[in-house]
Amino acid sequence: MDVTIAPIPPEKYEDYRCEVIFKAYKWDPQCGDRDTVSRHACLLSQEAARKLEEWSEALTAELFLMERKLLDDLPLGKELWLEKKILKAFRRSQGPAGYNPQKHVRLMRYDFHPTADGWALSEVNSDVPCGFAESVILPEIVKKFFNGYAGHRNIAQSICDSFKSKLKVDRVAFVHATSYSEDRQVMQYLSDCFAQRGIGGIFAAPDHIRWDGSRAYCLLDNREIGGIMRSYPAEWLTMLHKKYWEGYYSADIPLCNHPVALLTQSKRLPLVWDKLGLELPTWRKLLPETRDPRKIPVGSDEWIYKIAMGRVGGGIAIKGAVKDKEFKEINKAARRNPKEWVAQRLFKSLPLGEDNLHLCLGVFTVDGKAAGFYGRAGSYNLIDAYAADIPVLVNTEERMGNKNV
Repeated sequence: MDVTIAPIPPEKYEDYRCEVIFKAYKWDPQCGDRDTVSRHACLLSQEAARKLEEWSEALTAELFLMERKLLDDLPLGKELWLEKKILKAFRRSQGPAGYNPQKHVRLMRYDFHPTADGWALSEVNSDVPCGFAESVILPEIVKKFFNGYAGHRNIAQSICDSFKSKLKVDRVAFVHATSYSEDRQVMQYLSDCFAQRGIGGIFAAPDHIRWDGSRAYCLLDNREIGGIMRSYPAEWLTMLHKKYWEGYYSADIPLCNHPVALLTQSKRLPLVWDKLGLELPTWRKLLPETRDPRKIPVGSDEWIYKIAMGRVGGGIAIKGAVKDKEFKEINKAARRNPKEWVAQRLFKSLPLGEDNLHLCLGVFTVDGKAAGFYGRAGSYNLIDAYAADIPVLVNTEERMGNKNV
C-alpha cells in the first residue's frame, strides 16, 4: 500500500518525547496511564500521498455541493440529528442566500485507514478538526531518523494564509473551551504561527464575543476582532444564551469554521445522499456502506455504530475493540434512539509494522486544497482517545527504491 510504520530508535525515544512536549505544544502526552506520543513514525510514498490528497480535494468539492443542497432544503437537517435551534438559526440568520463560502476559512480533515483492499475512509471532521502542531512539528523533529523522508505541507500556514486574504482587521479571536489544556495547546500553537505572520490574537471562550451588526468585539478587552478561529464544537454553542451564539451564524467576518460545517459533520450525512440529487462518486467509492441502525441485524459484528455527532472515537461500537458490556450498551442505545446514531459497515483495518499497529491517517484541506497530514495509531482497530500521535513523513525521492513501503 506504499505505507508502513517504522520504530523510532528506542535509545532516542525519551529525548524525542521531551522535544514533542516542549516544542510541539504536546502538554497532554498521556491519556490516563497510556502514552500518546507514538514510538513510531508513519512513512508514506509519494504516490500514496498524491492519491490521498486528490481524494480529499475531490471529497471536499462534493461536500461543498452537499452543503449548498442542504441549505436549500433545511428540513433534511432533522435527519442529520440537528437541533431545531440550529435549523432555525440557519433559516433566520443565514438561509440559502446568506451564507457566502468565499468569506470564510473552510478547514476539514478526512480520516483514512489502510485495509487489505486499499484505503478506506471512515469520516470527515468538517467542524473543528485538530492535530495542527502534531502535523507540522512532529515530522520536523523525527525526520533525522528516517533518511529520504520529511514532513509534507504546513497546515498552520495554510489556515493563516486563508485568514490573511480575508481579514479586514488583523486580529483573530482563538475561541475554545478555556478550561481544557488540550484545547488551549491547539490555539496556542496557531496563535504563535499567526503572530509570526503579523496577525494579532486573543484567547477567548465562545461567549466572550460580542456581535454588533457586521462587526465583532471581544468582551475581555472590548477591542474589535477581524475573524474567529474556533476549536469549540458548533453544536455546543446552543448551550449558551442565544445572544452569544446566534452571531456565529450571521457573522460578516471570516470564521474557521462557519457553523454550516455541522451539516456535514453529522455521521448521518450518507442517509440523505439520495435525497440530494447528487452523484457524489468519490464519497460513494471511499466511505463504507452506511445505514439506519434499525436496518441492521441485532448483534451483527459486520457493522459498527457511531453517534451522529461523536468525536475522538467516542461512542463507537466495534466488536472486539470495546468490551462486550460497552458493545451491548451502545447497541441498545442505537436501537432505542436510532435518529441519534448511524451504522457503518465494518472495514478490516490492516495492522502495520512489527508491532501490528492500526493507523488513522488524516488529510487536511483548507478552502478545498490539500494542506497536510496528521496520524494516530493504536494497538486495536478503534482510534480513540488512547491512540498515539504519530508523525507522518513522505518519501522525498523521485522513486521508492528499496524502501520497505
